[in-house]
Amino acid sequence: MGGVEKQPHILISTEDAAEYAVIPGDPKRVERIAEYLENVRELAFNREYYSIRGQYKGVPVIALSTGIGGPSAAIAIEEMKAIGVRTILRIGSCGALQSNMMTGDLIISTGSVRDDGTTSTYVDIGFPAVPDLEITGIIQQVCRKRGFRYHSGITRSHDSYYADTAKERTDYWHSRGILGEDLETAALFVVAGLRGLRAASILNIVVEWEGDVKEGIHDYVNDARLAAMGEENEILAALETIAELEARKGYRDKRRRIRNG
Repeated sequence: MGGVEKQPHILISTEDAAEYAVIPGDPKRVERIAEYLENVRELAFNREYYSIRGQYKGVPVIALSTGIGGPSAAIAIEEMKAIGVRTILRIGSCGALQSNMMTGDLIISTGSVRDDGTTSTYVDIGFPAVPDLEITGIIQQVCRKRGFRYHSGITRSHDSYYADTAKERTDYWHSRGILGEDLETAALFVVAGLRGLRAASILNIVVEWEGDVKEGIHDYVNDARLAAMGEENEILAALETIAELEARKGYRDKRRRIRNG
């Protein structure tokens, strides 16, 4: 699956790769990411995988949608690694599990409960679903600098909004202090961890605690004001983090050159 041959699902090859990728679930969110990039060009659109490539402050970035759920996200992550992506930032939506959280607030995940099926197919449940600490810290700094409302803590990933036990499971994790829940963060953290990638997850709250899932998603699709603001904030947080990572890499490279004479 290497070389210039296109990957079978995302349909991108090494010729179009970048070190950094931003992955939303929704293909339409890729179009919104494009508004913040320069020199944008479309790469591919196959199934749920819509991708573009552009530059943010001179740094090449791929934006690729992964669809809904861990299985399709894991496929995208595996194929991005095969073409040379090394750092992946998820920008997603989620439901809040605590009462002090509002629509449009961001959750910066510091770890994910693996309440899904995808990650258990990869590795024993004892393997932690955690992000890259440096990247997570930069995201927090960016959010503070820009005044974005955010929360940092553990999230939960699961496999269905409509399972018969959904409320029971949600109440359980609420009582354990988990901040919010989505479907993809655990898969990102586990697959990235196993494959030697750096990853982080920023989630935009679109359903408040004890809110209605269907109503919340409906409002989000129709660009409810606060949810739309949260989406804009998470896009900017991800892109600014990438710019800072590249700047730090340049600084480290410069120090290495000086040290080596």
